[in-house]
Amino acid sequence: MSVRDLFDLTGRNAIVTGAGGGIGRELCYGLAEMGANIGLVDTNRESIEKLAEELKKDGRKTALFETDVSKEAEVEEMATKALSTMGKIDVLVNCAGIFYWGPPEEIQMNRWDRVLDVNLKGTFLCCRAVGRSMIANRKGKIINIASISASIVNRPANVAYNVSKAGVVILTKTLAADWAQYNVNVNSISPGYMTTGMTEKNDALYGNEWRRWTPMHRLGDADELKGVVVFLASDASKLMTGQDLILDGGFTLW
Repeated sequence: MSVRDLFDLTGRNAIVTGAGGGIGRELCYGLAEMGANIGLVDTNRESIEKLAEELKKDGRKTALFETDVSKEAEVEEMATKALSTMGKIDVLVNCAGIFYWGPPEEIQMNRWDRVLDVNLKGTFLCCRAVGRSMIANRKGKIINIASISASIVNRPANVAYNVSKAGVVILTKTLAADWAQYNVNVNSISPGYMTTGMTEKNDALYGNEWRRWTPMHRLGDADELKGVVVFLASDASKLMTGQDLILDGGFTLW
């Protein structure tokens, strides 16, 4: 197989959660560009409807699933509908995520619960629901979006988010070990500080500091994750599982 063919996703079906957000949207573009059909999962129906129209212009098949990934019943329904609508699921990208800023001593427990429910529980629920079909097919690629906050602590304080993303990384490794026997690869991507709608407010407050401590002296753009997600979704990464790939411009080197 040629190197070009290794990265080809033509005819494969991918589900992307958090597809309506900045990073999720770019990941959908990347997978679709390489030939994949995309199941778009988000709580914001309008955002994924717009994205679906854009992807269809390039000839990609899409399916829309308005789903709160923190709700077990909704995730199970999404997985059932996805299999019915799309057929087998070759790739799952768990990108849905939220955060709240604030000192640990002041965080309200409803906010703590919501962050853990979406970021960690939601990732597990989707892995479990879609993973069953991958196990049955003896093949699949799962890609979880974690964060450098899983392994470092930096300003501003964000305790619930950090804990949730650390959980995503160890969840990735655990599932990778358990599901390797079924030829299901499970890996994660840990972005550094990125320019997205979610981080715009804090970029204004802390952006100069983040850039100063990054060897490349800049933040990442969401579209810079497209190549990595294609690699992990494709046959080019068949031997890779249980790994966390860091894209941070060198921030965690210090």
